[in-house]
Amino acid sequence: MENRKDYFESFADDWDKNFTAEDLEILAFLIDTFHLKEGDRVVDLGCGTGVLFDILRRRIGASGKVVGVDFSARMAHKALKNFPFDNCFAIDADVEQLPLPGGYFDLAISFASFAHFTRPELVIAEVGRVLSPGASFHIIHLLGSKELAEHHHHAGGPVARDVLPPKEKMLEMFLLGGFRDFRLIDQPGLYHVLGLKK
Repeated sequence: MENRKDYFESFADDWDKNFTAEDLEILAFLIDTFHLKEGDRVVDLGCGTGVLFDILRRRIGASGKVVGVDFSARMAHKALKNFPFDNCFAIDADVEQLPLPGGYFDLAISFASFAHFTRPELVIAEVGRVLSPGASFHIIHLLGSKELAEHHHHAGGPVARDVLPPKEKMLEMFLLGGFRDFRLIDQPGLYHVLGLKK
């Protein structure tokens, strides 16, 4: 785990450069389909340097809240520095044990991070705990699962074997986590899972 944490800590200063203007446009379009509203509370799992913060905060307004969680303290610090707004927060914590209240959030999102979670079943269970009934959980990668596996293999190091679970396993974890209406898109350029909390 420490090697993995060190790996991501080393990228904190340049992480933002991984995402193009086109990537941000695609993400903004996707997030528009989530039907966020003024005052909603969103938790961003594996938030990195806050890539989604600006997109999210513009949709939930000043009365909403974005809480980013990342196990890299340097990433979380950079997110706060990048987006010093009263309704944007970032904490250095383990997504398998979220230091957040139960039933509090209206939406959870994991962008470009889920494949890196070593125990995804625990993450999904924790997300189920902190979401309110009817709230949605979205997992997004801007690569299909096969593309992502190849990307991580070529990157090497601690992420060389980071892959997304097969569809059947993902469905099982979502059901065990208390979700319904499971949907999964896996195509070149996009991986998107949606589950609604019971």
